[in-house]
Amino acid sequence: MLEMNHVSFHYKDGKNILENIDLQIEQGEVVSIIGNNGEGKSTLARIMAGILKPTEGNVTIDGINAYEKKHFKSIRKKVGIVFQNPENQILFNSVYDDMAFALNNLALTDQENRIKDALKKVGMEAYEKENPFQLSLGQKQRINIASVLAVNPKYMILDEPTTMIDANGKQKIYSIMRNLKKEKQTIIFVTNHMNEILLSNRIIILKNKKIDHIIKREELFEKLEELEKLHIQLPDMIQFVKLLQQGGVHINLQEYTLEALSKIIIGKIKNNN
Repeated sequence: MLEMNHVSFHYKDGKNILENIDLQIEQGEVVSIIGNNGEGKSTLARIMAGILKPTEGNVTIDGINAYEKKHFKSIRKKVGIVFQNPENQILFNSVYDDMAFALNNLALTDQENRIKDALKKVGMEAYEKENPFQLSLGQKQRINIASVLAVNPKYMILDEPTTMIDANGKQKIYSIMRNLKKEKQTIIFVTNHMNEILLSNRIIILKNKKIDHIIKREELFEKLEELEKLHIQLPDMIQFVKLLQQGGVHINLQEYTLEALSKIIIGKIKNNN
């Protein structure tokens, strides 16, 4: 379990970024953290990853204090993070060397198999010997995701990973996340793109530097008014299903995907014919 207790963060000038955050994330969950710009989402992600130390409160990963020096390598093996800008995590002129860097730092063995398996999971197995600086932004981000997966962390944090990527690249990353969810990978998705929340078991809404609401996946349609009150734009899929329900077409989605919605609509059409 990743656990945050009474976590606050402010800069030396006294500016508050986060206040009194209490949050527990279980292994195997997919959690989205959403909120307007400036609400501290990225700061929260860095605190979870052990990169930033909170001004107050504490963070534990499977019962281990995330900030004690003696636990540094243990935490890095348990928690991986992918940042918004794909180019910020690339250091070497070879995909293999770039991925091996973190593995070497953590003294992890069986590097070749780790790298091959991770690249396969992101659909980049043919790029092992390529120069990552010459790849597209979407491909670079998939290499960054693979670098984290090669470590095999229990908790994976993605800090707005699709912001700088085109629509095609976004869909490829969504597909990777869906597959990882099926494998019970714990994913913490920091996002401003509302369509990304549809992968989540829980949605954490930050407002005024605090957790304003926590919405469970099964409560999503019941809480639409709460989202709208907070001026949070509903995902396209949810807006469409809402319109269908208002028109008398009741949809019960287990998976919030276009494919799942299409199958249900086609089934209803066939049944009515």
